[in-house]
Amino acid sequence: MESIFALIFLCVTGTHVSCSPGPLEDVVIDRYDIPRVCPREVQTGDFVRYHYNGTFTDGKKFDSSHERGAPFSGQVGLGRLITGLDRGVQGMCVNERRKVTVPPHLAYGSIGAGSVPCDVIPADTVLVFDVVLLDIWNTEDKVQTRTLSKPESCKRLVEATDFIRYHYNGTLLNGVPFDSSHSRNGTYDTYVGMGYLIKGMDEGLIGMCVGETRTIIIPPFLAYEEKGYGTVIPSQATLVFEVFMIDLFNPKDDIAVVVKEVPKTCTRKTVVGDYIRYHYNGTFQDGSGFDTSYQRNSTYNTYIGMGYVIQGMDKALQGLCIGEKRRVILPPHMAYGEKGTGDIIPGSAVLVFDIHVIDFHNPKDLIEIKVTSKPKKCNLTSEVDDLIQYRYNCSLMDGTLLYSSDHYENAPITTLGANKVIEGLDEGLRGMCVGEKRVVIVPPHLGHGENGAKGVPSSAVLHFELELLDLQKGVPDGYMFVWLGDSPDPLFPAMDLNKDLSVPLEEFTAFINIQVAEGTGRLRPGMDADGIIKDMFNNQDRNRDGKIVAEELKLKVEEDSDKARHEEL
Repeated sequence: MESIFALIFLCVTGTHVSCSPGPLEDVVIDRYDIPRVCPREVQTGDFVRYHYNGTFTDGKKFDSSHERGAPFSGQVGLGRLITGLDRGVQGMCVNERRKVTVPPHLAYGSIGAGSVPCDVIPADTVLVFDVVLLDIWNTEDKVQTRTLSKPESCKRLVEATDFIRYHYNGTLLNGVPFDSSHSRNGTYDTYVGMGYLIKGMDEGLIGMCVGETRTIIIPPFLAYEEKGYGTVIPSQATLVFEVFMIDLFNPKDDIAVVVKEVPKTCTRKTVVGDYIRYHYNGTFQDGSGFDTSYQRNSTYNTYIGMGYVIQGMDKALQGLCIGEKRRVILPPHMAYGEKGTGDIIPGSAVLVFDIHVIDFHNPKDLIEIKVTSKPKKCNLTSEVDDLIQYRYNCSLMDGTLLYSSDHYENAPITTLGANKVIEGLDEGLRGMCVGEKRVVIVPPHLGHGENGAKGVPSSAVLHFELELLDLQKGVPDGYMFVWLGDSPDPLFPAMDLNKDLSVPLEEFTAFINIQVAEGTGRLRPGMDADGIIKDMFNNQDRNRDGKIVAEELKLKVEEDSDKARHEEL
């Protein structure tokens, strides 16, 4: 039809117009297909884009935009179309189909149209146009936005200079799709308000929330204008985008922390250099998860502030209490950046971690002791080599009970300093009175270490509740008997109770028992006393004749003295 419009002028300039009298008919419009929803109708001054078939009343076709593969574009009501068609498209909706019958005086009149001679459209011909409206816009149009869904809470809106990730479906105004991020299985990632997008999209994205779905309608002069875009977006096309906002951040963002739960007592907070064990759920801003320690049934263990985790997490783990729960939001430049990691975390993704601190410690930590109950009289306290009996409950710092002496018939008995229990517990049991109760916190390097133990996680800080039930003072390692003061001097006459110059086993046993009873000597606790005394006797009975004489005792004393001097040298 454009070619026909162009040839009208040639025919008009070379032909005399003769007007015949008679009544003039108006345009006849048959709206045979009207869409259910019509948000806008064509008005004078609007620009339209439509396809048409032009025929005579006998059905013979004289023109078709369909056959040319290019719809007609023009402005309505300003004389740029034949008058009948100008009137015929007014009030149309996008996707409406109508048949417009144009009488000759509102078409090409008595002149006709076409090449010389003017025989394409003969004079005084009624024209029938079958029109489908594809697009409508006006130079006064603005970007239109309509929110389809929005999360209940929206703490942050898209602003200029933000970096966003979103999915979209792009269609023309008549619903014909031209592009979709979903089909590529990847978000569209870009800065907003910095010229990376068409002007209308830059404007339409402002004010969105993460998780919001919005329709954005962009007029052509704020989209691809007359040029269009390749073969998918025609010239002067209105664009419709359905956008789902996945992510948003600003390059100036720092980590964001939301404290969810803090324990009533917090005597210490994490610092750089501490070793921490924590559980976490990792999600994106739209709530979809990418990782969780709970599913593995194992905490994440790491040093803080030493580069073992991503920068944002290193910072977020500082200042935490044992048992604290917090949400931390990490911008991409403090997480995995533009590249992301593997197939799990896409490039430029904001990460959200819900953290629960199980415990933490420092490699330089000593045990912590808190006495919870102590007898008024405490004349005797436990120390290395003592034989003790104690009650205990052992838990993780989150209160999870690992094991307890109450689970056994008898409370445990051990010798302090004999490497019978973990180092931290051994230290925690020292200096106690019988009946005393205390809480002892044992760091992993004084507990079960990085390897853990049966039922004890790797690098776990242990919480012991202790009660000393019994205490027997001990003797140094390697000794069976010690003097608690000066030994008799000379020793043999004191041992020779019947003064017959020899000491058999029975007499030796009686002598040692007298020393223990009077508190001047002590046998190794926890062992059979008669067995210890017999071993002591055999050690002194050098000739194995069943008795000790002064000479044997003298030789033994000299040997021990010589051995001691040799060790000193």
